Amino acid sequence: DLAAALNDRGQARYLSVEFAAAVQDFTAAIECQPGFEVPYYNRGLVRYRLGDFDEAIKDFRKVLELNPQFEDAALSLKQAILDKEEKQKRGY
Repeated sequence: DLAAALNDRGQARYLSVEFAAAVQDFTAAIECQPGFEVPYYNRGLVRYRLGDFDEAIKDFRKVLELNPQFEDAALSLKQAILDKEEKQKRGY
């Protein structure tokens, strides 16, 4: 389906370090199928990698709202929160 195809293209772009395009694809996949948790997770990973911890945290929380058993999202959420706190402690 379209949401899965957009998610797959986003993955390919993420692996090619085309982060802005990957976020666009993941967002489009979410718009197509808002209950599909995987593009939220993938978008969260990109946002985390870009240092946008607040947005990454929102995405990981949404994944867990849709699928509480998504262990990688739970781990990523914890890491994003820790890294955000560390960033704030260091003042940057």
